Amino acid sequence: MFPIRDHNPSGRTPYMTYALIAANVLIFLAMHYGSASPLALEAAFFDWGLVPAELMQGQGYEGLLTSMFLHGGWAHLLGNMLFLYIYGDNLEDVLGHGGFSLFYLAAGLAAAGAQVLADPFSWIPMVGASGAIAGVMGGYLLLFPRAKVDVLIIIVIFFRIIPVPAFLLLGLWFLFQIVSGVAVPTDQGGVAYWAHAGGFGAGILLTLPAFIARGGPAFWQRTHGLPPHPEAALPRSNVPLVRRKR
Repeated sequence: MFPIRDHNPSGRTPYMTYALIAANVLIFLAMHYGSASPLALEAAFFDWGLVPAELMQGQGYEGLLTSMFLHGGWAHLLGNMLFLYIYGDNLEDVLGHGGFSLFYLAAGLAAAGAQVLADPFSWIPMVGASGAIAGVMGGYLLLFPRAKVDVLIIIVIFFRIIPVPAFLLLGLWFLFQIVSGVAVPTDQGGVAYWAHAGGFGAGILLTLPAFIARGGPAFWQRTHGLPPHPEAALPRSNVPLVRRKR
């Protein structure tokens, strides 16, 4: 299941979202195609990634920030940037350009802290923007729980797009992070599940002031959990669209 777009238009150009995507892509290209050798690339991950054991020794604090802009491969990068593209513009629309940039960094720091707490003595460098982006997803869930998100489902050779409410998609995603974090040992699997869960929770907390300023639960009552504006008119796709039945 891959989210490919939402039906929630933003009222302003999401300059910070675009800037973050560009920064991640440019840094990825510079690291993976500018390194002198695979060993040099691996050393760069240790130098600029977040190494929990090193942090516990009072070193490597810069990794808390720089690790958010590193990715291990194309699939890692493209998956994260797709999620940021889908959800980032709407949160930036609510928080403003400067507020969104601070929110993104704060969520990323919270995600890093959660992973360090889960595995403080690990020497495996943590890299990726997914913790910060999980925060964006948490904020999106709080503000637009019933916004429609088109999900591409691939089963062998069958392709279908199904619109689902954000609370279902994001709620299941968060539950998967918790279950996987409990079930998979932190030194196995290669995925920082607790960073995802920590970033998601931090995103909800960081969005609370904006939610309360709009009336809190009264905002949900006015909008019924939907975006407070008409849905986006999306272009037709050759992939069959399956509507949810009421």
